[in-house]
Amino acid sequence: MNLTEPSPVAPRSDHCIAFFWLGCAMISAGVLLHLPMLVHAHQMTGNHLVGMDMDAEMYAGMGLILLGMPLSCWGALPRKRSPHGDTAGTNFEASDDTPLNRWHAGVLLVLTLGLVIDVMKPATLGFVLPGMTREYGIDASTAALLPFVALIGTTVGSFVWGWLADIYGRRVSILLSTILFASTAICGAMPSFLWNLVMCFLMGLSAGGMLPVVYTLLAEVMPPRHRSWVLVLVGGTGLIGGYLAASAAAHAFEPDFGWRVLWLQGFPSALLLLALARLIPESPRFLAEQGRASDLKRMQERFGIVRKARVAAPEDATLAHQRHRGLTAALSIAALAWSFVNFGLLLWLPSDLQARGYSSELASGILASSALLALPTIALAAWLYSRWSSKWTLVGTVVLTIAGLFGALLPPAVLSIQLVLVSVIAMLIIGTNGMIAVLLPYTAENYPLGVRGRATGLVAGSSKFGGVAVQGFALIGLIPTLGGAAFALLVPMSASALLIAWAGRETRGRSLRELEA
Repeated sequence: MNLTEPSPVAPRSDHCIAFFWLGCAMISAGVLLHLPMLVHAHQMTGNHLVGMDMDAEMYAGMGLILLGMPLSCWGALPRKRSPHGDTAGTNFEASDDTPLNRWHAGVLLVLTLGLVIDVMKPATLGFVLPGMTREYGIDASTAALLPFVALIGTTVGSFVWGWLADIYGRRVSILLSTILFASTAICGAMPSFLWNLVMCFLMGLSAGGMLPVVYTLLAEVMPPRHRSWVLVLVGGTGLIGGYLAASAAAHAFEPDFGWRVLWLQGFPSALLLLALARLIPESPRFLAEQGRASDLKRMQERFGIVRKARVAAPEDATLAHQRHRGLTAALSIAALAWSFVNFGLLLWLPSDLQARGYSSELASGILASSALLALPTIALAAWLYSRWSSKWTLVGTVVLTIAGLFGALLPPAVLSIQLVLVSVIAMLIIGTNGMIAVLLPYTAENYPLGVRGRATGLVAGSSKFGGVAVQGFALIGLIPTLGGAAFALLVPMSASALLIAWAGRETRGRSLRELEA
């Protein structure tokens, strides 16, 4: 297909846009119709809905949501899928000397908000579980099904939305996941635990897709000179912001309105993201292939995007292909190992510290002190990634995490020394925070446009799969010791460092077209 000329296929009509917003309005009305029962429960039963029958308004609300979802999705989808194959590359890219302007700032603001929403949902699980367990009268093993199901949803969502982003476009994928996210806010109004499991899976499915698509879109609209530090900084800010938003909401609203309000907050945050959707651009190649010539021209003016010829591939394509397959394995293994450290080893750490004789207050204090290093770690990672080396910054964060794992294997007498213990925990927290801050940006930069969404979704899903496995282990009572977990994770973490060092490429400041070659 000749991308110098617009496709004869017309863009979505005004009628389709109207259907999109009509569907969104029906979903919003459906969510709002769940509120009367919540208000009644707040006034009469202390925010408890357990055992109550759903009223007519709730049934009507569910009906509106079921009708509004396909209507808004149909309105958002382009009239045809983009015709490119998996090997399609970047034909439009900003020049290296393009300055950042207000349109870039708007994209960064909206997509950072999207990442905050993505991170906030899993972080909210810890604040929801105690109140939910008390209201439903369930034991800890049954309550553990909720994070298990939610994390399955986020893992599946990473694959699904990354796939959709490669077929229909980045912006469309973000809009569809946001629509689903808004509708699943009714999770907070479900009177039974089973309904909570169903809605929590769907909520995780919607939120899980934001992460890979945001990185993919940012990589394609940012000038090469700014791409590296922007990707890392936005990702890190979204990570920290999500945890802060979850804890702040729990502190502000849960004492008065109960645990259910923490699920309902997804509705206004999704509406805010939809209201700001006009600031989210589409990748230029998708605009060209869908015949949206006026949108493409407007984007070129705003973001300094120009059409450029693809860089010729090297002669030794076989070696390049082998390295690419090696890099996919390396990044997936690194993401899996990270997820086990983050969702497993660090999650079990407080219990292990108390088993070693530390008080719960002291154990929490050590973790809190080490966690204060998260923000400067991300800032340092962004600086090293953009100023020194993207590849070796990633390898360095993996090596630092490995050092922390080795530290966890020290003899108990040595590890009981508080300075040693704090140093080991700090290496683990700094290494894991730095690692996740650069892992997905590095992935988004290393794959051609035709598979960039799926590749980033694969690594993002791998980074969440450990949470699923850890919750599964907890359900069957399999919780290893700190040393046992550290020993098991040393092999995959070390393998990923070696594979990245061999197969990884330097992406700092390089054009996507050059990297795709």
